[in-house]
Amino acid sequence: MSFICRYLLCRLWLTLTILPGLVSAHDLEIHGSNTIGATLAPMLMTGFLEQLTGEAVTATATGNENETVLSVTDKATPLTVLVAAHGTSTGFTSMVSNRADIWAASRRVKASEVTAMAARADMVHADSEHVIAIDGLAILVHPSNPVEQLSIESLAKIFAGEIINWSSVGGPDRAITVYARDDRSGTWDTFKELVLAGAYTLTDRALRYESNDQLSADVSQDPAAIGFAGFASAGTSKLLAIADGNAAALKPSKLSVATEDYALSRRLYFYTTGNTGKPLTQAFIEFAQSPAGQDIVAKSGFFSQNPFAVDPVHDASVPDTFKRLTERYQRLSVNIRFAEGRTKLDNKANRDLLRIQAYLKETGKTGRDLMLIGFADQQGDELQAQMISELRALSASKALRELGTKVQGRTGYGHYMPVGSAGGEAGTKRNGRVEVWVRR
Repeated sequence: MSFICRYLLCRLWLTLTILPGLVSAHDLEIHGSNTIGATLAPMLMTGFLEQLTGEAVTATATGNENETVLSVTDKATPLTVLVAAHGTSTGFTSMVSNRADIWAASRRVKASEVTAMAARADMVHADSEHVIAIDGLAILVHPSNPVEQLSIESLAKIFAGEIINWSSVGGPDRAITVYARDDRSGTWDTFKELVLAGAYTLTDRALRYESNDQLSADVSQDPAAIGFAGFASAGTSKLLAIADGNAAALKPSKLSVATEDYALSRRLYFYTTGNTGKPLTQAFIEFAQSPAGQDIVAKSGFFSQNPFAVDPVHDASVPDTFKRLTERYQRLSVNIRFAEGRTKLDNKANRDLLRIQAYLKETGKTGRDLMLIGFADQQGDELQAQMISELRALSASKALRELGTKVQGRTGYGHYMPVGSAGGEAGTKRNGRVEVWVRR
């Protein structure tokens, strides 16, 4: 259903169900991630409510830390939205207990959570799972720290307390102080999965935080510190480049995070109970995914999913054959990724295909100007890797053709040019991709 249709349903819903002066609960509640709820969710909701009503929105603290109520009046009808940002796991608890209309999560839903919600909704279906932004998990140190990059292995050993002095990784002779998010945080869940990876346990000397912003602020004041937070909360702390296996060390940047090539990239989610929720919920989700909503994502400090094209910057590790293949093209800030096996597109990829079509229309280009380059995760056999990479490019091409865009250029590049560690689940998922290139 289009945003306009949902907008009209919202108008009808507001008229019929919310009477002036009626004392009731908030009309909509978003619970969960502090990464999302601190700034992004309030900004998205404010933009949505202003477009819905044409009126100014007021933000009021509830008196509880990390909670905000957004209020607006639509033709004398009051409308309030609560944003409670206490951590990803708290959002799931609120959704299970029917208190949250939207669960804000800074990591993907877990299998146990999918099972717990199965009677109400399929939480991994496109109607329930909505990628609203891309974030880079930033590794932060004091601005004076001379260390420029770390491998994921060294990073894990630092946070596990096995490396305890900066001199061990090229820094000064100074004991390391570890800063980390708390156990309710989706940011912590992401760090635990991508860095500690089941092989390491966080040192019990780590200082723990509910807030990304506060953690970053404290790191920026402590020359011994190292911490992690969402990219939008980096503040004045220094960002380190991260090397994953044989892939080049990268700092989080507009392109490396948007394409999810950066080793600690992550998706930010809104989860809903499919199409069974309030019309207001459905209309807000559609707005958040729209170009206008994604423009707000960019303004909030996160990474928009609206595509953009950039000239490639090839380092010495890029083969000459790949340079020749792409010499007349720009890289589009979209990597098409897969949900199951090797050829089924995931929920974000299916949405991204529509964004690619919109980009072509806006720039006066067609499918003839696109080139899709498939990549495989590490395989024992080079021929098998080549076949997998070509199948992925073919799957993306077919999906675009079904939407009315015929792509003429596609190829596979085997398991070369990895962006993640071969064999690790997170690295493997990032290696198995289709890059989108557009003719200059």
